Amino acid sequence: MAFNVGEGTSYVVLFSILAFFTLLAVASADYFRGLLPNWLNKQLVLKDAGDDTGKESATENGNRSADFFLSARNSASATQIALSVFASGMGAWIFYGPTEMGANPRISWIGLIGYSFASTTPSILACILGPIIKERCTDSSFNLTDFGRQRYGIVMQVVISCMSIFYMMIYLTAEMTSIANIYAKIGNKSDLSFTSSVTIAVAVITIIYTSIGGLPASIITDKIQAIMVIVLVLMLGFALGLKPENSVPEGNFALASNWTNEGGMASVTLVFAIISAGSFNLATWQRVWAAKSVPDMRKGFIGGSVMIFMLMMFFGIMGMIAYSLDPTSYDNDPTNNPAYLAFFDILGPLENAWHIVSLILVTSLATSSIDSIQNGLMSPFSVFIVRKGWNTKWIARALLVLINIPAVFLSTKQYNVISLFLVADLVCATGVLPIMFGLITEDKMGGLIPAPTEFGAFMGVFSGIVTVCIIGRVVDAPGNLFDYFWLKNDGICALCGFKTMITFVVTPFSSGFFCLLFSKLDVSVRGDAARNPLFMTGEKIEKGFYVEGAKESTKAVYDEAPVEMSEFDKNQSPDIEKVQKTYGNGDGYESEVSVDV
Repeated sequence: MAFNVGEGTSYVVLFSILAFFTLLAVASADYFRGLLPNWLNKQLVLKDAGDDTGKESATENGNRSADFFLSARNSASATQIALSVFASGMGAWIFYGPTEMGANPRISWIGLIGYSFASTTPSILACILGPIIKERCTDSSFNLTDFGRQRYGIVMQVVISCMSIFYMMIYLTAEMTSIANIYAKIGNKSDLSFTSSVTIAVAVITIIYTSIGGLPASIITDKIQAIMVIVLVLMLGFALGLKPENSVPEGNFALASNWTNEGGMASVTLVFAIISAGSFNLATWQRVWAAKSVPDMRKGFIGGSVMIFMLMMFFGIMGMIAYSLDPTSYDNDPTNNPAYLAFFDILGPLENAWHIVSLILVTSLATSSIDSIQNGLMSPFSVFIVRKGWNTKWIARALLVLINIPAVFLSTKQYNVISLFLVADLVCATGVLPIMFGLITEDKMGGLIPAPTEFGAFMGVFSGIVTVCIIGRVVDAPGNLFDYFWLKNDGICALCGFKTMITFVVTPFSSGFFCLLFSKLDVSVRGDAARNPLFMTGEKIEKGFYVEGAKESTKAVYDEAPVEMSEFDKNQSPDIEKVQKTYGNGDGYESEVSVDV
């Protein structure tokens, strides 16, 4: 396996691709109006749904409303959502994850198919629940954290935000680690100064173009990145298949092609793990709010899911082919021939030009995920930023710098990418059902299943954490109480084994059960007061569940004439009188806020 791209060529590829995506982001902010043909400008600029001027952006010279900068609200078509879901959902990590499944004959087909399907489950979940959650939030909401605030209260908003930020920080670190490792591998230069420079370059340039164009820029660059990924993967697939050195000896593929119990357990683990973590990926939920309509959103998420499944299968099958070419090395010397590097074993024999193509591919994959995660990490603060009327872009830049510093630092530690994801997945598994149970807004089965309260939801998350610790003691895991979150269960892969599977199955169900149990106890003890947030902050939300003045009393009214509240609002805060606040521009804020570079 010989890679001789070299340091200089690697830097040329890296900075050329990053510069190209930066120009796309600038164009998406409509700074090139008048310089580009009209047809091209339409492809590169999302139309602000709040703009009634007929122009392609809400204001002149690329300035846009703070809301649109942060949400791209109601602007993206089904095709744009599909390509964005695909590009943002796939990252440089796919060079490792699915290939490890394919190159391990004890996991093989069931594990690979399970991994590929599991990777689509966050999009499927958003496709099903997204319209419901969005409809039940205020018009000025941005993502799942706002649903948590409006359904439960500030405590659960903080819990959701912390879990989301933790998961996305792990994702960001994993992506930076992956692209640095791949550049080191193909560039044939593995010293820390080189890998750190790659990571810093990607972080800095994605910060620059994300802070220029916001979420609209991420969606537009995702579209181009997705097309590039599809074309480059097809090209690489043909090149790999036509290379004589990659011809599988007769009968060898059968050694890699198996249907095993270990693969089945890994599949179950992956479905529970990824759907739990994906539920807290705010980049995914941002696409729910960005879609033009519910049909556009659903078509987009379904289309993106299909492409995700196909790409995961491609890399997994490449891993199976790599194993088939030299099964003895993988079986007898896994230290020097680890399964997660299988793709590079079949990439090595190709000419240098194809190695450069691979660098372009991995750069496209990494940047599409990183810029989406960066936007997602800003979204918990979006309502606050817009409400305060601050300069959105400068606040975004400050937040992005603060967010990326620890991710860049952690990426230099060269943690195992799959292990990083496992920790984040398990943490998220403790909270997924208490959050989603928030869609239950009235008692069911004669009160046997209560509408969750904020206290109940919080205790459900806490119970999930306790459940993981208890399982760690039961299986006699090494280390202290919380070390079991690293899931070192000595399986044949990080995601494998009966203990790991049971942990991922039991944890979310335990947290969901205790969420309902503590909610029932909460209502029994505190009565109707249990339906209110734990802390009545007194903030006013136009369709929210508590209003200004509610800190002293659950009854409060605005000066304007009252109108009928939605059933969802009544169920959350039954004691609050019917209220309505009519805002100047119809989107929940007194005036349009523009932002400048």
